[in-house]
Amino acid sequence: MTWPTVPDVSDLPPLSPALERLRVHVLTHSVKHGTFTLKSGATSTWFLDTKQTACRADGILAVTDAVIEVFGDVFTDIDAIGGLTMGGDPMAYGVAAVAATRGHDLRSFSVRKEAKQGGITGRIAGALIAGDRVLVTEDTTTRGTSLIEAADEVEAYGARPVWMTVIVDRGGTCAAMAAERGIDYRPLLTAPDLGFGFGT
Repeated sequence: MTWPTVPDVSDLPPLSPALERLRVHVLTHSVKHGTFTLKSGATSTWFLDTKQTACRADGILAVTDAVIEVFGDVFTDIDAIGGLTMGGDPMAYGVAAVAATRGHDLRSFSVRKEAKQGGITGRIAGALIAGDRVLVTEDTTTRGTSLIEAADEVEAYGARPVWMTVIVDRGGTCAAMAAERGIDYRPLLTAPDLGFGFGT
């Protein structure tokens, strides 16, 4: 079995130890090189499959440490965590589970792509409660539209999308969209943190 080589991060912007651990995991497991057509239709020489970080045990531990650090001033105010399926699911469920072992009680949920017709109807699936203060999640964002769609559904449900985060912000446009909605957006990592330009 061959093990991934640890990437050289000496030329990249300095980060805290928790964010550095996450960056190394993302660069090792989630960044792919080649020629790719993105969801937007644009082509790129790199691709982010951040589920390769969020769906690995050591990866979700690093993600949770990063979330707790980045949202340290408000973490105890967060009631629930979730986002649009599937991009938000591994992060939401993983962070809620790991945080529980550290004394933080978060409920998790998913926003369905379409409303369910039978049983419990609507687009929210999981333990979200009306009035909850919510951290909306996504694994990666380029434009920010999935995060805003999830926030809209959270609000329609009667909860409050107060915060928003991603493992990696690739495009750099989500911050302005979140600000327009009065949502506190804090990405864990950005494209420049990985050595790439926004929108490349």
